[in-house]
Amino acid sequence: MPSESRKIRIAAAVIADASGRLLLVRKRGTSAFMQPGGKIEPHEAPLEALARELHEELGLTIDPAMAAPLGRFAAPAANEPDSMVEAELFTVSIHDEPIAAAEIEEMIWLDPGSADGIDLAPLTRDVVLGLGGKQPPAG
Repeated sequence: MPSESRKIRIAAAVIADASGRLLLVRKRGTSAFMQPGGKIEPHEAPLEALARELHEELGLTIDPAMAAPLGRFAAPAANEPDSMVEAELFTVSIHDEPIAAAEIEEMIWLDPGSADGIDLAPLTRDVVLGLGGKQPPAG
């Protein structure tokens, strides 16, 4: 296996509304929707990075103590060829309405059952939607 693959450390949020739809964002100049979040700076803890990114990108203020860690996952990077993301995923509850800002061009609330035809980042498609599938169906 070639060792040219670069690792990008990110912190990302899994944010669902009351009906189970997931908040996804698309960065300017890209086509794939993904979890909100971003790169972890060398001096930052994953939760610090997540809180900073959610504030910059969506105007959200979160209480890091209320973010529940889901684990660390790896997937091909959506927008950087020959790179892998190593993602620290957290479930986050929000109380404010997110507003696309900074490099975010579009945000959607995605029903995980109707993701066909939507360009999803590998982490979202292969990991996050799989995690949701492990929960018992509502009803």
